[in-house]
Amino acid sequence: MRAIILGAGGQLGRALTRALPTATALSRAEFDLSDPAALDWSRYDTVINAAAYTKVDQAETDRAAAWAANATGPASLARIATAHDLRLVHVSTEYVFDGTHEGPMDEDVEIAPLSAYGASKAAGDLAVSVAPRHWIVRPTWVIGDGANFARTMRTLAERGVSPTVVADQIGRPTLASDLAAGIPALLDAEPGTYHLTNSGPAVSWADVARFVFERSGRSRTDVTDTTTAEYFADKPAAAARPLNSVLDTTKAEKAGVTLPDWRESLEAWLS
Repeated sequence: MRAIILGAGGQLGRALTRALPTATALSRAEFDLSDPAALDWSRYDTVINAAAYTKVDQAETDRAAAWAANATGPASLARIATAHDLRLVHVSTEYVFDGTHEGPMDEDVEIAPLSAYGASKAAGDLAVSVAPRHWIVRPTWVIGDGANFARTMRTLAERGVSPTVVADQIGRPTLASDLAAGIPALLDAEPGTYHLTNSGPAVSWADVARFVFERSGRSRTDVTDTTTAEYFADKPAAAARPLNSVLDTTKAEKAGVTLPDWRESLEAWLS
């Protein structure tokens, strides 16, 4: 595979760079999608787009930047992939859904984003879907090399802080290293949209916090539950979040791609 990884400076991009050491890996600073002619696309057969604007709350007021990275950029990649007959892998998010679906969400659940961030990612998905050889991959709650929820909780645990964490948003953590291993394996499957997260039980953010606290030598009781409404009551500018972030990964599993239990992978990441 002659791959190029875009967004190589992010959590997933770094993991992909380690998983695919022969790939060309470019950070956002190293490649600007507004100038696609800057690259010789004939050198590649696969583009993996891990680049994104991920500041969920800031996107509510910085919509132009979110749209440029999450919608306009992927649309340019779709045109490039079509023109050069490239495989295009685009990393999406569960924020394209409104979180009201009961139970795990498969790839056919209706798109209904709640936020500017979610809308920009949904637009990117639609743009990428027109490329003949596309793979749209949706993970949840990514944890890797960089700023993330688990790292924040570990820091709080080590500092002796007892946080209050939302307990009504449900999902599964996805370790960037596991996702980076799973994405290339999906290329053996038919093009299309795939939900890909770690396996294991669906849990709340508060449950994940307790998991991290226990493995940091703290007690589960040091984490206090709250609701999303209560947590954001004094943050009127915050973006709306889907309460259900549990993705159905059956389609990926039928294609032969299953990621490890998130508890095992997160424990290893914390060690």
